[in-house]
Amino acid sequence: MEGQSEIFFSLLGECLAGNTFVKLILGKYCGTEPGLDRVFVRRLTLKGREHLSFLYRYQTRDITKNLSIPAGIAAIRELCATSFNNAHLQTVGEDIQLSRSKKGKCTLQRGKGAVREIAPQEHDRAKERFLDLGRPFLKELGVVNAQHQLIPSMARKWKQINKFIEVMDHAIGDAKLKEQALVRVVDFGSGKGYLTFAMEDYLRASLGLTATVTGVELREDLVNLCAKAAQRLHLDTLSFVRGDIRSYTPKGIDIMIALHACDMATDYAIHLGIRSGASIIMCAPCCHKQIRPQMHSPELLKPMLKHGIHMGQEAEMVTDSLRGLLLEASGYETQIFEFVSLEHTSKNKMILGVKREGAARQAELLAQIRGIKEFYGIREHCLETLLMADGLGQSG
Repeated sequence: MEGQSEIFFSLLGECLAGNTFVKLILGKYCGTEPGLDRVFVRRLTLKGREHLSFLYRYQTRDITKNLSIPAGIAAIRELCATSFNNAHLQTVGEDIQLSRSKKGKCTLQRGKGAVREIAPQEHDRAKERFLDLGRPFLKELGVVNAQHQLIPSMARKWKQINKFIEVMDHAIGDAKLKEQALVRVVDFGSGKGYLTFAMEDYLRASLGLTATVTGVELREDLVNLCAKAAQRLHLDTLSFVRGDIRSYTPKGIDIMIALHACDMATDYAIHLGIRSGASIIMCAPCCHKQIRPQMHSPELLKPMLKHGIHMGQEAEMVTDSLRGLLLEASGYETQIFEFVSLEHTSKNKMILGVKREGAARQAELLAQIRGIKEFYGIREHCLETLLMADGLGQSG
């Protein structure tokens, strides 16, 4: 056990001395400090001297500490010995991973890395990215060039990928999926696969989790395109199939993603996630055609909602608010927030539900839903109809 660990720290010292260190990620936390998830370590220059910058990622906050190289190595040793079961070291040309089992056995894995050169050192205020440009899938999908430099036209996509992983990272922590033996992900409307590949890479390479990721897409040409890319990268647990939300029947879902679901397809996606018992449901809704024709402007709001653009915005807010409340009534902690707009739509809204333990305030939430519907004269909401058919509210 000690031999494998010492080899790892010898390699760490060598890459720091030889200026081939890229970054280090400590994962699979096993310590006692509440909320601590992972630690990211990168190299930076402060006042002309080399340091290691530690970013301690908690569920609700981040803490950064900068240490000298010797003090930093000592801190990494201590963290590996007491608090983390996985250390993933990336150097120029090599990926090195030290893992400790529940029985305390250490294993060292070394593989060819994608990073071929060190980027210029950034100052201590540089933003921490959840993915780096050296990941192989980014080159395969045309986000970076052969030198792993960002292609300018893909800058917005790169921002979207990182934001998506950031949101998912926090949700995975909240859902306690990092403790699960197998994580099953289904991405509906996977398109060209940017976020699908990113999700697989992050779960496997960054978090060290065992996961199966499936992209579901109607367009057969895109299914074939992504499947061939996954084969070239030897990603056996990433697959792509032809299908849609209404017809696809998954064996099981822990994370359900639907970012291109137009109008009521969003309702069918959320319903599928709830019915499958998914721990995380993430949707980017667009179009709100079902609710708008039903809405009657309350007398007080008629002067404001006589403008078509305002009525459209109101219909969007009402539709998604009801979706959020229905998710909560089904046992999910729900957030609706701004996201980077997708290439298929200018909308930039995201609905995120994380399954929680304990009974929801179902009766109260259903009463709120009825009140909103009565206020606007809404007769039917697709998601509510689907959930009521499953028995939502009948036991209460």
